[in-house]
Amino acid sequence: MLNGMAVIEVRNLRKEYGRQVAVDDVSFTVESGEIFGILGPNGAGKTTTVECVEGLRRPDAGRVRVLGLDPVTEGRRLRRRIGVQLQESHIPERLKVWEALDLYGSFYERPADWRRLLADWGLSGKRDTPFAKLSGGQKQRLFIALALVGSPELVVLDELTTGLDPQARRDTWDLIERIRAAGVTVVLVTHFMEEAERLCDRLMVIDAGRVAAIDSPAGLISRSVPEQRVRFRPSIPLDERLLTALPEVTRVSVNGPRVEVSGTGNLLHAVTSVLARHQIIATDLRVDQPSLDDAFVALTGTRPHLSEGPDPGPEGPSPSTGHPSR
Repeated sequence: MLNGMAVIEVRNLRKEYGRQVAVDDVSFTVESGEIFGILGPNGAGKTTTVECVEGLRRPDAGRVRVLGLDPVTEGRRLRRRIGVQLQESHIPERLKVWEALDLYGSFYERPADWRRLLADWGLSGKRDTPFAKLSGGQKQRLFIALALVGSPELVVLDELTTGLDPQARRDTWDLIERIRAAGVTVVLVTHFMEEAERLCDRLMVIDAGRVAAIDSPAGLISRSVPEQRVRFRPSIPLDERLLTALPEVTRVSVNGPRVEVSGTGNLLHAVTSVLARHQIIATDLRVDQPSLDDAFVALTGTRPHLSEGPDPGPEGPSPSTGHPSR
């Protein structure tokens, strides 16, 4: 999938708002063709980081290059090559779907065919519908189409599925996968663990403005929460020493008829093998694998929140649209 080229290079990024340090020494790269996710608690600096990448905020220190360009000094050139869906986006309520796409397309020298985008994103039937009359899922489809109307090489989606019902959220996930399938690199800021685990090739976890970890979803889980749990009811009384002697086992607890075994590696195979050798049947067997939620808690000490407001800053709220200036 990846050709090894860095689309985004961030080195030692720092951003302050007065005495508040929002981003502190953040470094990462995003490779061509991947979906790169950014996770973190409320106020961790996720939105500030991507706004520095987009050129909407000026870093106080560090180096940022996007498609080889400096977002601050070469912002006009950069914005013609990227698409942005901001954390909070608004367009005039009376603006019709086709009018919005036609308007945004006029900002680019070689825009995509907005009529094709209408069809690709299931909006042909809403062509003449005012923005205010669209459902939440339809608005998100429109925002994706607006981010793609400039035929970008990179698209940044900030909290795209916040406020959507579960079905609309899953439909949007399919759309994001279609963006990547078309050869566009995606940066996805999210607080939904299921979303991050399903979509992202790699994840960066930010906590208190600093990078806590960067890895694949599976890698974050295995390095942060390596322990698993196996629960069962033995068919006959069990000598705990059979299990505690196993190198994969770290702890065995017995609660009435139930046995819980904690450990690492191929724990399930190790436990069931020793039970089989001693002719013990494990009934009501359950395996609890660590999740991305568990890894997030281990890395940040907090549980994922259901929503997030924009990072505070002296400039006030983030701009509501991400189109390039003429």
